[in-house]
Amino acid sequence: MIRRLAMDAEEIAAGFWPGDERFPEPAFWCYAYPKPAGIESAMIQPQAAFWSPEIGEFMLRYDDVRQSYSPSDAIAEFLSSTYDACAALGGWEPTG
Repeated sequence: MIRRLAMDAEEIAAGFWPGDERFPEPAFWCYAYPKPAGIESAMIQPQAAFWSPEIGEFMLRYDDVRQSYSPSDAIAEFLSSTYDACAALGGWEPTG
């Protein structure tokens, strides 16, 4: 019932993924809805972050965060850069 009204407006969402059969490892994620054209090739940070065509979202593996010089900075870079990319390519006015 909760998802009945989900994705009825533009949104940028991010969070933590524990893993499942499609991507079997923990990771941080971010996506925009509707998906902006060209989002797959957006430049995001940190360097270990990437677009997953299987999931249709940006991903940053938990192990990459743990092994980074500053895990909190790695997560902040990921969330900030993916938000900026999604907002810019979606033509949305940034709120931050």
